[in-house]
Amino acid sequence: MLPIKRACEGVVVQEDIENNNDNNGNNKNTNESKSEGASVFKKIRLAEATDSTVKITSEVVCGENNINSSNNHCSDSLVKGKEKEEASIMALGDANTTGIDEDLHSRQLAVYGRETMRRLFASNILISGMQGLGAEIAKNLILAGVKSVTLHDEGAVELWDLSSNFIFTENDLGKNRALASVQKLQELNNAVVIRTSTKKLTKEQLSDFQAVIFTDISFEKAIEFNDYCHNHQPSIAFIKTEVRGLFGSVFCDFGPEFTVIDVDGEELHRGIIASISNDNPALVSCVDDERLEFQDGDLVVFSEVHGMSELNDGKPRKIRNARAYSFTLEDDTTNYGTYVKGGIVTQVKQPKVLNFKPLREALTKPGDFLLSDFSKFDRPPLLHVAFQALDKFVSELGRFPVAGSEEDAQKLISIATNINESLGNGRQVDINPKLLRHFAFGAKAVLNPMAAMFGGIVGQEVVKACSGKFHPLFQFFYFDSVESLPSEPLDSSDFRPLNSRYDAQISVFGSKLQKKLEDAKVFIVGSGALGCEFLKNVALMGVSCGSRGKLTITDDDVIEKSNLSRQFLFRDWNIGQAKSTVAAAAAASINPNLKIEALQNRIGPDTENVFDDTFWENLSVVINALDNVNARLYVDQRCLYFQKPLLESGTLGAKCNTQMVIPHLTENYGASRDPPEKQAPMCTLHSFPHNIDHCLTWARSEFEGLLEKTPAEVNAYLSNPSEYSTAMTNAGDAQARDNLERVLDCLDKERCETFQDCVTWARLKFEDYFANRVKQLIYTFPEDAATSTGAPFWSAPKRFPQPLQFSTADFSHLHFVMAGSILRAETFGIPIPDWVKNPKKLAEVVDKVMVPEFQPKKDARIVTDEKATSMSTSSIDDSAVIAELISKLEQCQENLTPGFRMRPIQFEKDDDTNFHMDLIAGLANMRARNYSIPEVDKLKAKFIAGRIIPAIATSTTMATGLVCLELYKVLDGGHGVEDYRNTFANLALPLFSMAEPVPPKVIKHENMSWTVWDRWILKGNPTLRELLQWLKEKRLNAYSISCGSCLLYNSMFPRHKERMDKRVVNLAREVAKVDLPPYRHHLDVVVACQDDEDNDVDIPQVSIYFG
Repeated sequence: MLPIKRACEGVVVQEDIENNNDNNGNNKNTNESKSEGASVFKKIRLAEATDSTVKITSEVVCGENNINSSNNHCSDSLVKGKEKEEASIMALGDANTTGIDEDLHSRQLAVYGRETMRRLFASNILISGMQGLGAEIAKNLILAGVKSVTLHDEGAVELWDLSSNFIFTENDLGKNRALASVQKLQELNNAVVIRTSTKKLTKEQLSDFQAVIFTDISFEKAIEFNDYCHNHQPSIAFIKTEVRGLFGSVFCDFGPEFTVIDVDGEELHRGIIASISNDNPALVSCVDDERLEFQDGDLVVFSEVHGMSELNDGKPRKIRNARAYSFTLEDDTTNYGTYVKGGIVTQVKQPKVLNFKPLREALTKPGDFLLSDFSKFDRPPLLHVAFQALDKFVSELGRFPVAGSEEDAQKLISIATNINESLGNGRQVDINPKLLRHFAFGAKAVLNPMAAMFGGIVGQEVVKACSGKFHPLFQFFYFDSVESLPSEPLDSSDFRPLNSRYDAQISVFGSKLQKKLEDAKVFIVGSGALGCEFLKNVALMGVSCGSRGKLTITDDDVIEKSNLSRQFLFRDWNIGQAKSTVAAAAAASINPNLKIEALQNRIGPDTENVFDDTFWENLSVVINALDNVNARLYVDQRCLYFQKPLLESGTLGAKCNTQMVIPHLTENYGASRDPPEKQAPMCTLHSFPHNIDHCLTWARSEFEGLLEKTPAEVNAYLSNPSEYSTAMTNAGDAQARDNLERVLDCLDKERCETFQDCVTWARLKFEDYFANRVKQLIYTFPEDAATSTGAPFWSAPKRFPQPLQFSTADFSHLHFVMAGSILRAETFGIPIPDWVKNPKKLAEVVDKVMVPEFQPKKDARIVTDEKATSMSTSSIDDSAVIAELISKLEQCQENLTPGFRMRPIQFEKDDDTNFHMDLIAGLANMRARNYSIPEVDKLKAKFIAGRIIPAIATSTTMATGLVCLELYKVLDGGHGVEDYRNTFANLALPLFSMAEPVPPKVIKHENMSWTVWDRWILKGNPTLRELLQWLKEKRLNAYSISCGSCLLYNSMFPRHKERMDKRVVNLAREVAKVDLPPYRHHLDVVVACQDDEDNDVDIPQVSIYFG
């Protein structure tokens, strides 16, 4: 959906929406504003080219190519006609026929699904106020792929704006904010129509939109516009939001009756039934294969229940007393049939209708506020008054309070006091003048971290308004981060503007902290979605932008198309380039003062020559932007070792979390870990699947075995037959036997020389997988089979399978053969004919394949042990079989053309043209059909088999905003643990949970104490005896000293006493064979100690300095 090449010099199409309609509602030609040097913008989604109502073209001059077209106007009748028909605004709209680029939006589709995406594609959004907050909201919605975004702002870009808006540069000063925003926002997604409006809005113009967002509007005007939106038919989603210094607010009104289709976005929970009692209420027990995720009050439906068939009526039933493996039904099942076996219970989600109040009413009767920090439970009502007081201050004086002005602060406090007194019984006992003073001082400033946080929240609310996906914010949310202020009191002169791009930030934090930010030495690990947002944030904050500052970013990955929907610093022309290099250049364009170095090194033990001791010791702070736990744990250990602050964060769909790791104040990241994911037993995957995940895991394994591992084994054999054969003979086990059998099959009876051979192979694979193996399984274990204890073998969670009968009339059967034959041909280097994609011609070829009749084996071994880790069964004849296989292989090799090699295929999930997912989805769905498991489409199969992590821009943006609010505290340096915040948030609910970090565990010995952050340092290149004596002085008796996995000293070994006068570093070199690089001047050893009472004492790591 993005262009192939960078747009060339051309024309900006600018629309002033207020001029688009005459008094009769007829569309007039839009105004064109030519902007010198601006890029031309493609304004239509590719799949909409057939829509005759959309006609937006531009004249493009690109080198010698001159493309002229007419009709370069975008008709607003589009909105008034077709779109009002298509989308009931609040309403969710019809499913847009627009095609979805699944390669681009795959991670977002994993969160929203196709239906929500189609509704987004039909939605027109207005954003009024293009300061930092408006820019963040616009970015998130354009990346999400709404149909159009109209940017409204009557003001001009000021130097003040550069503290928070990533779009503007100093070259934009004096330009209208909306017009200055178009070009860079359009680059994010050329499929989104971007319009501008630079004049005063009227409420009638709001009817053109599904959702309107105001970031800089008075309460008086907001009430007028909100009344219109609330009463409009259908309702228009109205959001008022603002960030003022370290304070922010959101108000949502989606109309008098708004239907939420899916309140949480979670997958439907399921359970496999083990028993149901004939009781009132009935007790339902499920197998202990997986814990139930049901909650009291959930609605569920039953299916496949044998015996108590009354429950299979599809009627939703409410559950109570939900437990890990059981629950009760409100139904009386006393007179139902007796439960026999089987059954699936599935959660049912019911739509929820919300009745929003208009702003006029909600201001005086706000209801419950959405809390974010329970230590500030009394804060939202106070901020509700504070924002109203600020509005009154601005309306009376025509300006915001001046930072550092006590007079202005007192004026605002007085107004707030009067408003509070007018509330009667609802007034606040304490209006907290100190807090209001902070509020007044920063009221004019829009800070980038606050804009990022609220840009994520509001962007998600717009998605909810347009789709009905997830529960809306109902209706007020207030937030503050006054803990981010410097720990030392500031003088009013500290807030004085310096005529710099950071003046807005200085008006909140003062110039001293600004200097600390600029001189910081920062390491950002990763430049994906989180990394892009962090780079944008720190560039706007001025971090590492001073003469002493430096920002290092590293990432060994390259840009792929699927990155573009959320990693906003990348463009389609960057695909294939190094992420860190492109991201660093983009960040430097946001703030040319940024001192940044981009590296392409993976962080880990192998790159400690790059990220050496000196590198770590010079850092001020480390910011993780990683997507895997192992790398996070490594960075955590490095930060522990060098005692550096680590700011950690992660996202999963609409969820995000942040964790502050602060030396000596908090526990480290690795102190607590999630339990490992439960893996399905091998026998379940291969013979007894009972959900689609099992089928897809098996399918991915088979894909890799057939198309990657086996061809690679063939090549390993052909590259050096004698060495390979020797290795297999020496192994002499079932795995070696299996490898040789697969290689022999590939080069002998399954060798393909023509494409017809590949079709035959694919057809026979179908028969093997979905007919013969199932026939063998049910021959070995008939439906009435029993276990050794007499229990039914086919009891839950096992599902009794049925073999499939191949038919060319079944498209899924034929598609499996097509995908299989194409990929098989690729591995043998066989040209792929066009006719394979013609179902009729392919069917003719498939019908000619001779399929042998299946004969079951009486002695077939089928693994049923859930603890088995391999499906290979050992035999006493393995060695003899291996020798025979090697002999056959040698004969086979003689028939191959010289230099023959196969072409292994590595699974690539993000290319929908390579047939990888077609084959995997086919394998999984045919297997699911065997076992009567619901099938999935290719997209869902891609999410599961490709292990795609759901990701959206909104949660990423919010997480990085929250982290950067903590970054102020870290670089200020004087904050206690009570000032820091860890956060878990779920934008789908919405839920915000902020809490102080957990302090590290303290270990005490004698008059000493230490934590995981401490490291004991012994300098002077000591001997072993000196080290032991040094510990003895601390009343610690060392009985074991090790370096890596090697023991340097143990008191139980008499010969170790001979080492007493050797230098510890020399012992490490001689005994542990430690290779100390030139940049390393110390050695770390682990010492096991006891106190004088022989109690073990866990002491810190000991560093021996020898340089």
